[in-house]
Amino acid sequence: MAEGSPTLRLLPSVDRVVVGLRRRGLLEEFPRRAATLAAQQAVAEARRALKEGQNGVEPEAIVDRAAGLLRRQFGDGLRRVINASGIILHTNLGRAPLSKAAQAAVDAVSSGYSSLEIDLASGERSSRAVHVEPLLTAVTGAEAGFAVNNAASAVVLALAALAAGREVLVGRGELVEIGGGFRLPDVMHSSGARLVEVGTTNRTYLSDYASALGPDAAMLLKVHRSNFSQSGFVHDATLSELVGLGQSRGVPVVHDLGSGCLVDTTRVGLPAEPTVQASVAAGADLVISSGDKLLGGPQAGVLVGRQAAVDRCRRHPLARAARLDKLDLAALAATLRVYLEPDRAWQEIPILALLSRTPQARRRLALRLARAVKRAVGGMASVDVVATSGEAGGGTLPGTLVPSWAVEIRPVSARPEEWATRLRTGSTSVVGVVREGAVLLDVLALLPGEDRRLPALVQAAAASG
Repeated sequence: MAEGSPTLRLLPSVDRVVVGLRRRGLLEEFPRRAATLAAQQAVAEARRALKEGQNGVEPEAIVDRAAGLLRRQFGDGLRRVINASGIILHTNLGRAPLSKAAQAAVDAVSSGYSSLEIDLASGERSSRAVHVEPLLTAVTGAEAGFAVNNAASAVVLALAALAAGREVLVGRGELVEIGGGFRLPDVMHSSGARLVEVGTTNRTYLSDYASALGPDAAMLLKVHRSNFSQSGFVHDATLSELVGLGQSRGVPVVHDLGSGCLVDTTRVGLPAEPTVQASVAAGADLVISSGDKLLGGPQAGVLVGRQAAVDRCRRHPLARAARLDKLDLAALAATLRVYLEPDRAWQEIPILALLSRTPQARRRLALRLARAVKRAVGGMASVDVVATSGEAGGGTLPGTLVPSWAVEIRPVSARPEEWATRLRTGSTSVVGVVREGAVLLDVLALLPGEDRRLPALVQAAAASG
């Protein structure tokens, strides 16, 4: 379609779209510059659509598009979300919510200056590592501890510090891919270490490591399959076996544990998840785990183990590039302090409290919520309670289904996808699941008090159609 064609000339000007945004009150909420940029983009998209032969675009539809762009690109990008998805550690929703203690610690150091790198007793410069190392060693039993900004960077740091230019032995069944398409062989390559695969995909023995262990070997790396499981005709060398082999050959053993569990998950009827303390006790030179999975703290990569291995990581140049900021350090320290009394963790760490809630308690919660939602929506939808199977999520407890219950909402005169969209984009975002013609609001990951807010939010979503 030619640039001067009559149809293109009917497109509204950018100024006219901005006027439309003002009419909706959006210039009171957003700067004019932001409104102009959103209007320019909306008009440009409409022009491209017309040139590609699509149907004409109404001016109000362009204003709608500009309003959406304005809110999405220049509004509050990170919003509080109520997680009704049935996945507790939902990666897309930020994984672990922080405990009240961690929230208070973040608030305290974010509202002013902090003792990040100063020894208040002497007035001399200090290291930010001192805020978490004593807690890490006390909780895990390790000789030393260190934390960086996430577990992937912790793995890269350990490989670079302990094995750059040399060989690292890994069982073929442990060459994992984590979220976002990051694969262990690629991570290893970026660190400068050389991968040596041992054994087979399903069966790897200690003898496979022993026969592959040459003079250029710098590390035996064991990787916990935290986001998938193998069953059937399988065998793995244990961590204790690898530690014995490593000590006999003078090669350090590193355990990439993943989930960062510090408690006995069998206590609440879940399968046993390997703990950091057990890996330290088994003699691993270095244990790497996440801070925001089953540990229940902020995003972090935690390295604990023998003093010599931790010190080599701490002194490596990459350590500065991957260091934690003051907010994450405050949250991690506050979270770890709770674990000094493990029984407190099940009540005070939100992730653990959700996992320890009984199926009966979840059902009672779902029934109360369903009654309130039914009153809120009236005849606009049928409301019921259904049994579901949720997940811990976030690359933890692979293959484990957690019994739960959900409020099932079947709209009478709208598609369930429309209600789900309205819930996600409302004043407070609610993320549920659309399944078999209904919106499901699973109670598995609902935090205390969120069930009382949901009925009004569902009512608003129903009324906005």
